[in-house]
Amino acid sequence: MTPPLVELRGVSKWFPTKVAWPRTPGQSLLTRGWHAISRQAASVKAVTEVSFEIARGETVGLVGESGCGKSTLGRTVLRLLEPTAGQIRFAGEDITELPESKLRPMRRRMQMIFQDPYASLNPRMSIGATVGEPLDIHHLTASKAARRDRIAELLARVGLPADASTRYPHEFSGGQRQRIGIARALAVRPDFIVCDEPISALDVSIQAQIVNLLQDLQASDELTYLFISHDLKIVQHICDRVAVMYLGRIVELAPAAELYRSPRHPYTRALLSAVPVLDPTAASRKARVILQGDVPSPLRPPAGCAFHPRCPVKGKPPECFTVIPPLRLLGGAQVACHVAE
Repeated sequence: MTPPLVELRGVSKWFPTKVAWPRTPGQSLLTRGWHAISRQAASVKAVTEVSFEIARGETVGLVGESGCGKSTLGRTVLRLLEPTAGQIRFAGEDITELPESKLRPMRRRMQMIFQDPYASLNPRMSIGATVGEPLDIHHLTASKAARRDRIAELLARVGLPADASTRYPHEFSGGQRQRIGIARALAVRPDFIVCDEPISALDVSIQAQIVNLLQDLQASDELTYLFISHDLKIVQHICDRVAVMYLGRIVELAPAAELYRSPRHPYTRALLSAVPVLDPTAASRKARVILQGDVPSPLRPPAGCAFHPRCPVKGKPPECFTVIPPLRLLGGAQVACHVAE
């Protein structure tokens, strides 16, 4: 078998939080002020012990509620954030603690498309400078003419005219700006791209165009995607496998067709029940799963299964409240649930 392009083994990313306190007991903030003394109070457990693989040419979707750790995981995979624990392997090489001098050449093979096309482009740089910057950093063109031709080629591939290179971000729509971001990611001919909610800020009519563009580029360039999104319909359309995340952990990982046909984790069933259905008759027959309460704080996640305070399953066994469920194989899916069958 061909080895996976990306491997995650027990990857965690925690953010320490600090608090300041008075020098002496009873010292008031209003009357005496606070001293510049701080200590670590706790850690925000954004991502905890995530393990999965991405094969070459595959698209793996990562879904879950806002704040569950999807974007943090995407940035950690690329070492834009340093992992707290675990191992990240890319093309068979452990990059978890690779020094910057050795990591930089590998960054050519790993790129990211950001969520907000309005914030991800420097308003003071022309489009040509933005798309050409990766070419300059990695010394990928031998002359100014070659650089100019490569920029024009990249813009054409994403559906923009060559004269766009002399213009600035404010002259383009959101969909066009996202195409510029895609061209920038393609400039270094990467193998792997993290797509961090690349269509969430776009109009619905533009979303389909961007998704089709990503699929066409994947087919022509043999790209591998980690596609982060909260749009379950788009994920079903574009992804080969889907990982469902809740409070920093993967709770279900399955082929897209199987997950949408027969979700096994109660949280996955709740997510899919919220997907809108256009057919009024089908919508009236669709069973909704309404979750009670709010997502717990990642500062103080519940003991045992993090989902148990909101889980709609009746008669939960005691281990739901005390034991963190590991991912186990059920049919063609991996599920982290004590009661899933």
